[in-house]
Amino acid sequence: HPSNPNDIKEALNVFGRATEQTERPTTPTRKQYKTKRHHTPYMAATMNLSPDLFLTIFKNAFYLYCSSVIVLPILSVFQERKIWKSPLLPSLSPLGLIKVFLFNVVWMGATLVGGLLLLPKFIVGKFFGFDCQLEAHYVERLTGMLCCSMFISPKVEIVGEEHLPAINDNSAPAPIYVANHASQIDLGVVYFLKRRFKWISKDSVRYIPGPGLIMTLSQHVFIVRTGKNRKSVSNLYAQSNAAIQAGLPMFFFPQGTRRMAERLPFKDGAYRVALENKSRLIPISIHIPLTCWNSWYPLCLLWGGKVENLRLTIHPPIEAKEGMEKEELKKLTYDAIFSCVPLIGEEVTEFKKKK
Repeated sequence: HPSNPNDIKEALNVFGRATEQTERPTTPTRKQYKTKRHHTPYMAATMNLSPDLFLTIFKNAFYLYCSSVIVLPILSVFQERKIWKSPLLPSLSPLGLIKVFLFNVVWMGATLVGGLLLLPKFIVGKFFGFDCQLEAHYVERLTGMLCCSMFISPKVEIVGEEHLPAINDNSAPAPIYVANHASQIDLGVVYFLKRRFKWISKDSVRYIPGPGLIMTLSQHVFIVRTGKNRKSVSNLYAQSNAAIQAGLPMFFFPQGTRRMAERLPFKDGAYRVALENKSRLIPISIHIPLTCWNSWYPLCLLWGGKVENLRLTIHPPIEAKEGMEKEELKKLTYDAIFSCVPLIGEEVTEFKKKK
């Protein structure tokens, strides 16, 4: 025990500094701060995720994905109903709405099953250099033909089939199919052509369970329609040109959207691809009966009821020659396609500008 007052004072000062250093919170280093900041309770729970819990989450997500084939067709019903709301068309009856719903359930369910069966081959092919495009196309074809035969008409009449390329014709440049677009039925009935082709579709379609999966496996062309989509449009032409030069036809709906009571002007996409590749344009007229959804088909077959069939009319090919203009090709295909499709409403000469 020091007896000198100066020694006592110095001892107290040393004790005070030691206590202050012990109680003062230390400033974390940059590395410590990052580690502490990112280790949230959620991250900690994720890091400690057990295999059983992960498997449960995966199974629930998979069940939710598959069960959406019953829910999402409701949206398709509203979309199709909107097309038939024109006063010039028969509005969809309750029976028609049910048929639209079932049409989409079968479409989504069949493509989902087919896509899941092909998915292992698609994944393995990424490592060994092969794909399942052909098999995915056959799933699409069988699904489209099945849906039309089950809910629309027992037969599809095909006029001008001699204008189609041979089934095994893979010569380049491949032709480009262009057709009018009135209903979601179009997406199924064109598979009665029994020819392979690639679609142009909105990028959002790839996330739809069933059709999105099978179209991804088929490697169709997806584009972004809104916002700054220069890269997407450039990708559209690059992929289309590659397919044409590889002997694989492209299929365009140059109207760009579905209309039953209007004839919209054609957009440039198909014609630019045709001119760049000096390819043939094959116009196709799709005739959809006005009673297709509201009819009692297939039940009416039990009592001998009559059903108006779907009809595809294939017109002579139009060569996209050097020196031709897009507008000239548009007019030739437009006149050919609508030459045998009855005009229900008005003929729109130009697109309305978006505000």
